[in-house]
Amino acid sequence: MSVVPVEAVVGSWTRAEVKAAEEWPAPLAPRARLLPSLAAVYRAQLSRARVARIPLLFVATFQSVGIMVLMRGVVDGGGEARAVVAGSSVLVVAFVALNLLAQYFGQLRASGGLDHYATLPVPPAAVVLGAAGAYASFTVPGTFVTAVVGCVLFQLPLTHLWILVAVVPLAGAALAGLGAALGLLAPRQELATLLGQLGMSAALLLGVLPADRLPGPISYARDLLPSTYGVEAFARTFDAQPDWSAVALNLAVCTAVGVASLALATWAYRRAAVR
Repeated sequence: MSVVPVEAVVGSWTRAEVKAAEEWPAPLAPRARLLPSLAAVYRAQLSRARVARIPLLFVATFQSVGIMVLMRGVVDGGGEARAVVAGSSVLVVAFVALNLLAQYFGQLRASGGLDHYATLPVPPAAVVLGAAGAYASFTVPGTFVTAVVGCVLFQLPLTHLWILVAVVPLAGAALAGLGAALGLLAPRQELATLLGQLGMSAALLLGVLPADRLPGPISYARDLLPSTYGVEAFARTFDAQPDWSAVALNLAVCTAVGVASLALATWAYRRAAVR
């Protein structure tokens, strides 16, 4: 098979055709689809954060277990013990998905790292979801360890700990979306770190402490915290006869809040990437 030289082809064009070819831009490659892009970003972020995995797991788990030990001297059992164990378990998710993700996106914006992602043909949602999923993945072992230790400490049943398979990703998505939005919307990296710390402190105060121990105005703020519904769903499974309809309702609300917070984070990413 003979190959025709490029010069021979161009030489047969008229001057108008050559000028039109120079002015007409080459077609761009098609934009990558969401799921393959999401998988690629997730793997990249997971390998990047793998070095810090053991410190993250240790700090987040040790913090939550320590809080339960302190609360053991105040709370004996009943509904308050359920709230403490459920809130401390979800607090592991809040530490990584909310606090650390806010710091990561704040640092990424301050260092110009968003420019790298902006040049890639991937949807903004894939960047946000991939990073959020990678950071939330580190919370799974610590959440289960915290839940088991809490159940033993407060003599609660271990029967329905499988509900964490639903609670962790749903609460993680809601908190990760909020953390990413805080990091992307903060005008300075230091402010992103501060907002992440405040968000985790809110998860600690409003999620771990029993709802009936909170003052009236603060208890209303508890309903605005995305992880609250994951805590409520988990806490209800400790009952002798769990109300599964209430558990499903709380998980549904957590799902809706997660979708809304991830949509907010995607919008914040677009806003930050164009600046």
